[in-house]
Amino acid sequence: MTPAARIAAAIELLDAVLAGQPAEKALTTWARRSRFAGAKDRAAIRDHVFDALRCRRSCAALGGAESGRGLMLGALRAAGRDPAEVFTGAGHAPAPLSADEAAPGVTLTDLPEEVALDCPDWLAPRLRASLGADFAPVLQALRQRAPVFLRVNLRRATVAEAQARLAGEGIATAPHPLSPTALEVLENARKVQGSAAFRDGLVELQDAASQAITDLLPLSDGLKVLDYCAGGGGKTLAMAGRAEARFFAHDANPQRLRDLPARAERAGVAVRLLPGADLEQEAPFGLVLCDVPCSGSGAWRRSPEGKWRLTAQELDRLTDTQAAILNRAADLVTPGGWLAYATCSLLDEENGARVSDFLDHRAGFALRTQRRLTPLDGGDGFFLAVMQRA
Repeated sequence: MTPAARIAAAIELLDAVLAGQPAEKALTTWARRSRFAGAKDRAAIRDHVFDALRCRRSCAALGGAESGRGLMLGALRAAGRDPAEVFTGAGHAPAPLSADEAAPGVTLTDLPEEVALDCPDWLAPRLRASLGADFAPVLQALRQRAPVFLRVNLRRATVAEAQARLAGEGIATAPHPLSPTALEVLENARKVQGSAAFRDGLVELQDAASQAITDLLPLSDGLKVLDYCAGGGGKTLAMAGRAEARFFAHDANPQRLRDLPARAERAGVAVRLLPGADLEQEAPFGLVLCDVPCSGSGAWRRSPEGKWRLTAQELDRLTDTQAAILNRAADLVTPGGWLAYATCSLLDEENGARVSDFLDHRAGFALRTQRRLTPLDGGDGFFLAVMQRA
């Protein structure tokens, strides 16, 4: 495919996403029916789509319309390229520019701050209150692609051994200061999941900040640990890489756990899946981690659709869910044990405010550790609070 044809395909996909289709589903469907597109074509089109979604508001302003065509026009202008060189109508290129599209428009510096930073208006006051002086730098970071990080499974290899194995397969990495197990992929990130190092369980894909949060959990050999909102099990496996504890994983949607047994086997760890009906029977636990459903605002570089689909009503629903999960999980903690609350959110109402509300209404728990990370620290945005039961 030519570069112009790739942009035409991205326009088609963006229109589908703007109509409500999830980006990943749209990309998968397009790839299945477009067998002429090679791996490099698919990768380039994916990058176009996600780059435009990260900067959806500013691209629409620069391109003159919130449509697939408008977003790609704006993306080209933001990159300092003349869209007329791409929008030629030749071959599979997008149709030529109309008179209105070709007319000089606004530049990025002309846009209001919330538009230039690709921040929804209703969220701006909340993010300003949560981030303070970091508001603009963090929002600017969320407009960029996220780095690719790996977690070294210390049960399988040292960091140096994992690096050497990856390098032998053409994947260059470097240690990252956020966590002693974190490697940032510098070259050939798309080769990771096909590598022997990944297949043999030496490394897993996991953000460096997610690893840093897990590093703060009070783990010890023999401890009985429940990952209460385990999802795909990334934090379960990260914990299992640090201690010879007894690990259990639960999720309200058991389908999210379907890949965890195979991942755990590859990593060389034992994890028992617990349905909701068995939680009380297996309790109490020495550590219960609640990585709760949240806005995902700290990870909008990776999932930019979430920024534009989140509403105030949805945020209220999420905070109610977070409070309910904390209260339920607290009952599962043994006296003297630990309750950990984590989000990948930048919003204080999902983070510190949730913990303060819990402690105000639930006797017998005390805050021991609290940390917030933002993309300015190198990884995604994360929050962790660790509380101890009396």
